[in-house]
Amino acid sequence: MTPNTMKVEIWSDIMCPFCYIGKRNFDKALKQFSHRDNIEVIWKSFSLAPDLKTNSKINSLQYLKERKGMTDSQAQDAIEHVTAYAKSTGLDFDYNKVVVANTQRGHQLIHLAAHNGLQNQMKERLLKAYFIEGFNIDATDVLVKLGLEVGLTEEDIQTELREENFLPYIEQDIAEAQKLGVNGVPFFVFDRKYAVSGAQPEEQFSNVLDQAYSEWYASQDTLAFDVMQGQSCDAYGDCC
Repeated sequence: MTPNTMKVEIWSDIMCPFCYIGKRNFDKALKQFSHRDNIEVIWKSFSLAPDLKTNSKINSLQYLKERKGMTDSQAQDAIEHVTAYAKSTGLDFDYNKVVVANTQRGHQLIHLAAHNGLQNQMKERLLKAYFIEGFNIDATDVLVKLGLEVGLTEEDIQTELREENFLPYIEQDIAEAQKLGVNGVPFFVFDRKYAVSGAQPEEQFSNVLDQAYSEWYASQDTLAFDVMQGQSCDAYGDCC
């Protein structure tokens, strides 16, 4: 049996600004895609700073200086560039509010949400919480609040944060990314045939969706042809 949806797998990290921008552009392209109901989007985990210790006292400017070795002016220019780029897609980033946090627990919630059919909603909510609202996405109370908003239960959220049942899924995603040669995010894979790296414009995503889908559809075990209607008898013996 062949699958009835074409898969688009997206490796992404919550603290990556271009992942949010890329998601927004991809979402716009998918919304306009006439076969969007036949597309299955799967969010994959990626960690840009797995060793990062959450520290609400360090702002984004300080983080870029310490982590990336940037000067004050370089860090400020980078923030202004990303903020302007996000604005052009309809996203109002507020780096004055951003709490630089480890994203592992957020990824746990994304996998938990996937198990409940709420993955895309959870991904969007975490990105908004991080870049626009300034929530600490490593804090238990925040994660419970965000999870409840998208439809998860507090019991499931607390259990996952305590027992880390989905941690192996995160590790598997990261290992898979390494095998595919992914060294930066966002990274979009269409039907395991086409890949798009980075926050590409909406038009680029539309083009790849068209190409990948047409090839995927042609490979399905279906017959597609125009039918000229005439008098006939149906499978139930009714003739007309």
